[in-house]
Amino acid sequence: MAVKYQRVLLKVSGEALAGAKGTGFDEATIASICAGIKAAHDLGVQIGIVVGGGNFWRGRSSGKMDRMDADKIGMLATVMNAIAVKDALRQQGVPAVVMTSAAMPQVADTFRSDKAIAELEAGRIVVFGGGTGNPIFSTDTASALRALEIGADAMLKATMVDGVYDKDPHKYPDAVKYDTLTFTRVLDERLAVMDSTAATLCRDNGLPILVFDLGDPSNIARAVQGENVGTLVSE
Repeated sequence: MAVKYQRVLLKVSGEALAGAKGTGFDEATIASICAGIKAAHDLGVQIGIVVGGGNFWRGRSSGKMDRMDADKIGMLATVMNAIAVKDALRQQGVPAVVMTSAAMPQVADTFRSDKAIAELEAGRIVVFGGGTGNPIFSTDTASALRALEIGADAMLKATMVDGVYDKDPHKYPDAVKYDTLTFTRVLDERLAVMDSTAATLCRDNGLPILVFDLGDPSNIARAVQGENVGTLVSE
């Protein structure tokens, strides 16, 4: 079956891994998400994954803690999630490895773009943990950065809504969904797609983003085949 994108970077939020529990891991939910990833991988698509850490820790909720320390805890949370996703993929027969932004050799390989590309070309899914390895930067920015470093054709942002709206569809029943958007409009109107650093990186480097609903994990395979499953952001 023909695919539109041969190599993609999939961003999955940490909250998505928690399912209805809200925190930690929900094994059934992770298995379902990984089944959707497997379906895309079975099409021959090379897949890198960045996972957030919000099911364990959100730096902005850390009270009086120093921002740098709070962000370091968040980066470690994403490493835990990366290992969990890798293991769930392997349980389904999908070869996968974890690469981290900071050296922790007892846990995973340290990220290097040429090593990651070699793993992808060998048919393995690469799960990136640790964000960019720096405080302040979000996992959205880490996703854009890794996508560019591995030469991805597109970044797939799996969310809990079916695309980008002009306002929060959970609060406003008259919210309007966009089928397509430009990064310039996203930035000018401050639409809730991703943070401005990530959006600027994608705009300046010609990297399209498809925002879609992870509530139906089969959307991942549909997305790589170019089906209209969400909102396409490009310039």
